[in-house]
Amino acid sequence: GRLECLTTPRLIIRTPWSPPSPAADPRPRLELDPGVVFGNGLHPTTRDCLEALERLAADRFPETFLDLGTGTGILALAALRLGARRGLAVDSNRLAAETARANVRRNGLEGRLAVVQGRAEELVAGPAELVIANLHFDALARVLEADGWPGKRVCILSGLLRSEAPRVLDRLASRGFGLRERWVCDGVWHTFLGARPSR
Repeated sequence: GRLECLTTPRLIIRTPWSPPSPAADPRPRLELDPGVVFGNGLHPTTRDCLEALERLAADRFPETFLDLGTGTGILALAALRLGARRGLAVDSNRLAAETARANVRRNGLEGRLAVVQGRAEELVAGPAELVIANLHFDALARVLEADGWPGKRVCILSGLLRSEAPRVLDRLASRGFGLRERWVCDGVWHTFLGARPSR
């Protein structure tokens, strides 16, 4: 299915070919051309990650973030629209990184979001308050094993199947994160919002 227009309580995400949404709608807009890569907003993990980002927006949104496995850039762009100041988006797939860069330009956010092609576990050490990682389990396990978690305050982890979820929660707890909220879609896909206790 082609994404036409996805509205959430705080955002309107549309494609270049979507019919225009009413001009009077005050919600910030994102325009996204999914190209051929993963992350067009239709996958349940993407939707649950958007919901987790919106949950953070109800509070003080983290100023800086890393988006690991960015795909089209949808979650990174949403984070900027919801209140982040700047971020770094990473994908190991060259085509995904190029698609995300094009979407950053399409939304005029070049000064605030850098997109790099690289391995998530090698880039998790970048300075950021928030880590967004919608990845398959093996990649996520490598990210959680990597050094670079000190200084991170909040994380959104997704792409996990039911059997993998407990192992990720254990690892998060050992990193000093508590589970703030979880989403389960179709009894299969798990998404976690984790946070360190505020001092």
